[in-house]
Parts: sequence; C-alpha cells; structure tokens
Amino acid sequence: MIPPRTKVVSSLGIVQIFAWGSSYYLLAPLAGAIAEDTEWGHALISAGVSVALLMSGLTAPKIGRWIGRSGGRKTLCLGMAFMAIGLFLLSMAHAPWVYLLAWSVLGCGMAAGLYDAAFSVLGAAYGRDARSAITQLTLWGGFASTVCWPLSAWLVVSIGWRTTCLLYAGIHIFGTLPLCWWALPHASATHSATMHEPVRRSEVGVRRADIRFLCIVVAGVTLTLLATIWSIHMVTILTAGGYTTAAAIAVGTLIGPSQVGARVVEMMGGGRHHPIWTMLAATMLVFVGFLGLQMGFPAAAALVAYGAGNGLWSIARGALPLALYGPEHYGALMGRLARPMLLAGAAAPTLGALLIDKVGAETTMVLLAATAIVPFSMAFLIHVDLMRERRSAEFL
Repeated sequence: MIPPRTKVVSSLGIVQIFAWGSSYYLLAPLAGAIAEDTEWGHALISAGVSVALLMSGLTAPKIGRWIGRSGGRKTLCLGMAFMAIGLFLLSMAHAPWVYLLAWSVLGCGMAAGLYDAAFSVLGAAYGRDARSAITQLTLWGGFASTVCWPLSAWLVVSIGWRTTCLLYAGIHIFGTLPLCWWALPHASATHSATMHEPVRRSEVGVRRADIRFLCIVVAGVTLTLLATIWSIHMVTILTAGGYTTAAAIAVGTLIGPSQVGARVVEMMGGGRHHPIWTMLAATMLVFVGFLGLQMGFPAAAALVAYGAGNGLWSIARGALPLALYGPEHYGALMGRLARPMLLAGAAAPTLGALLIDKVGAETTMVLLAATAIVPFSMAFLIHVDLMRERRSAEFL
C-alpha cells in the first residue's frame, strides 16, 4: 500500500532540507572555522566535497537499482545513517585522512539520500504520475540553503563546528531516519503502462546508445560543471569583472529565490506540458544568464535567469526520464544518470580553479558562456527526436 502523497512528499521534503544542508551545503559556513581550528589549507578542506561527490557518483547506479526493486524506504534510511556516521567522523577529524574518510562516508549518504534517490522513490511509488510530486519536492529542497546556511553559521559561533556536525548527526539518527521509515513506501508499486502517453522505449529499457539518454547525460554533465564552477568561483569571476566582493555576494543571493520562483511557476502549470519544454526553458535560461554576464548586462538580471534555469533543471532531470522511459526502469535509470553528473561535480572545483589560474577570470567567463549553449542544444535534439517520432506515429 502506497502512503498518501502529501505524507510522502512533505516527509521527503523535510529530509531533503537537512540532507542537503548537512552535506552539500555544509562546508560553506564551516570552512573558515575548520581552517582556523585545524590549520589545514583551503585546498584540503575543499577537497572534502569533491571526495563526497566522487564517492556518490561511484555508488549511485547500484543505489538506483536497489530503489527500483525495494521502493526506497530502506535505501533512504541507510542514506540518513551514512550521513550521521559521516558527520560523526567529521566531528572527530583531527587528521586529514579522517577528514577525507568522513566525506567519503557522507558521499555514500548523499547518493542514497539526495534528489536522485528521492526522485527514484517517487517514481517507484507513483509511476508517470510522479511528476507533480517531483516538482513539489524540489520546492522543499530549494529551501535547504536558506534554512541550513544561517542555522549552521549560528551553530558554529554558538557551539563550534565539531559540535555542529554532531548535532546534525543527531538530527539524522533521531529525525530524518525515523521519518523515512515511517513515511516512505515499503515497496515499489505496480503501474499501468497506459498513463499520460505511451513510451515504447520503456518496454525494453534504455539502450546505452539511445540518443535521448545520451543527450540528457551530456546536458546534465555540462550543467553540473557550470553550476559547481559558478557556485564556488562566482565571487572571483565577478570581482575580476569590476564588482566589489559585497556586490558579488549580494547579487549571488538572488539565485536561490529565482530557483524557487521558477519551480512555483512550473507547479502552477499543473504538468499539462511535456517535460521536454521544462528542459528547453531550463537550458535556455541558463544560457541567457551566462551570455548576459559575458555581454555586460546587469548581473542581477543575468543571475535571476540563471537561477530560474537551475531551478527548472532540478525538475526536468527527474521528470523527463520518467516521461521518456516510464516507471519500470526509473530507479536504475536515475542511478545511471546520476553517476556522470556527480563525477562532473567532483571535478568541477579543480577545473574551475585551473581555468582561472591558466587563462584568467575574464576568459573563464567567456568559456562558461560558450559552454552553456551545449545543454540547450541537447534539449533541442531531444525535442526534434520526439517530434519526428510523433509524426511517424501519426503517419502510420
């Protein structure tokens, strides 16, 4: 029996806020305190997130297949447990190898507990009707940095970074883990093959040479590289372009609200359009944002467009594979899609730093703007392939 949708989505939403806030978004408010306490270099401290993303990418496909078989409750519970263990180890890290080990354990928790795993749970539970639930979940997830960045910053000042990590570990053991066990489906549901629109390719799974799958992978990897490089090196690039540090940070704060706003607009659409249009809008907005920055448009307007595109991509990456291939192989498919994107995220901080060091911040901005056309091109190719298939079906 599948629990009520409101119960599942709201519970997963709370889980996502604290899962993202205590892993991907953890280092930003803690990095300064960690450096001051340990006297480690910035490169070592930043390497923690890269190690976590690398481990997450390596384990994601197996986790996706497991969710497809089990429905996801045990997987998400295990993810919260790994996060708790990783945070506990992080609080005890007095040597670099313990620090990196802690982040590798956190990476396993991220693979089993963040968006890709959560989307797989919703796909297993609701089939092709999961699109609205995915959209609602991204609204919850959009508040992770809004809630946890100031909370973490306050906790670091109040109780120290090590005790902050212990507190987050306790939240997972006594909060998110029991919530997953109580609220999520015990097993996958059985879905009809006649929902929304027929998807022939789902009958035999996804071939590795499938043009649509490859396009989603290329778009996802490129967008992950762009987003990660920008989130880490934004201030450096903008200050090189004439902005003060305070102004760069101020315009950067527009990204989060823009992401949430775009997701609200998508939700108001009620899922009446095919998710390919969401992907087209997402990739176009990201391209417009980077192109605007490169051409000297006001950074505020450009970053609003970029943020909106990022917000819509979070929905498209979950909804489009479900629409194209159906729910039967959805968990395994999301795992396969997650691996290259997470590995790209692991490499992006170093790649961005190398670009800035070798060619300068201004040329790096040119390269980012040029690269941003790639995801839109991939979305357009998928759209063309869908239109061709539709015309062929009508002709027959």
